[in-house]
Amino acid sequence: METLYWKDNKLYLLDQTLIPRDIKYCECLTYEDVIDAIKTMKVRGAPAIGVAAAYAMALAECHNVNLDEAAVKIKQARPTAINLFWAVDEVLKAVDSGCSAIDAANKMYNDDIKVNEKIGEYGNTVIDDGDTILTHCNAGALACAGYGTALGVIRTAHNSGKNISVICDETRPLFQGGRLSVFEMQQENIPVQLIVDSAAGFMMQQGKVDKVVIGADRVAEGGVANKIGSLMVAVAANRYDIPFYVAAPISTFDFENNIFDTTIEQRDKNEVLCINDKFIANENTEVSNPAFDIVESDLITGIITEEGIKKPF
Repeated sequence: METLYWKDNKLYLLDQTLIPRDIKYCECLTYEDVIDAIKTMKVRGAPAIGVAAAYAMALAECHNVNLDEAAVKIKQARPTAINLFWAVDEVLKAVDSGCSAIDAANKMYNDDIKVNEKIGEYGNTVIDDGDTILTHCNAGALACAGYGTALGVIRTAHNSGKNISVICDETRPLFQGGRLSVFEMQQENIPVQLIVDSAAGFMMQQGKVDKVVIGADRVAEGGVANKIGSLMVAVAANRYDIPFYVAAPISTFDFENNIFDTTIEQRDKNEVLCINDKFIANENTEVSNPAFDIVESDLITGIITEEGIKKPF
């Protein structure tokens, strides 16, 4: 299945809030529809958000909307994943050079898959036969135009014949690990085990994890920003001398700012208070719901990119 596709001047997004219960595409007719899909996490994952944002610009072009005005609104959809800002700026550059926004978005879509395949190739070099790899959240095909970053590394290792298995953190509060990463691994027939987030340290202490591979929403001087809970995993991996890798394309790199300048998105408290629309605590409970945290550079073994494995900076 495709994470997103463009047809007849419409963008179709796989609604990731429904997986694995239902496989359904939402139809985006306007760039505002794409903004809503990004905000409500029907489409999520830094690379996929970037490609969706590029197609939002294409929809604006189709409806003769001023692209500079559309760009401002699209960039406000979510504050942390730098791919969103990068993609919009890339489309504007392409249009200024005489390219259409649609062609620019199509190129970005195709390039994303190629980039992820290269990330998988480089990442495979650090995966050993017999490894059990822990991953947090979902950085697979569903988080990209296709193939995936962190799960792309795992997919490449599996396809190369290595006998590997995967442990997925559930990734509260929206369960992207349990709902999406487990689903992807099962589709690929890769052995996978689901654990609660708070069990990751125990699994490492018990010697049941050989490597950690996660994705990233922003890479900058000082570390990476990724789904909330990534820091806990990194600290535990460091304690037990387990290699901790980040898989991310160069488009996720912010070369102008320190990682601690990143705006950490705070999301609705009901994501924490409710499971399947049922309250698990008093609805008046005070809640903090940061969507991301920051893993400092000294906790990261290497950053796997389409240009090779880079040292954290």
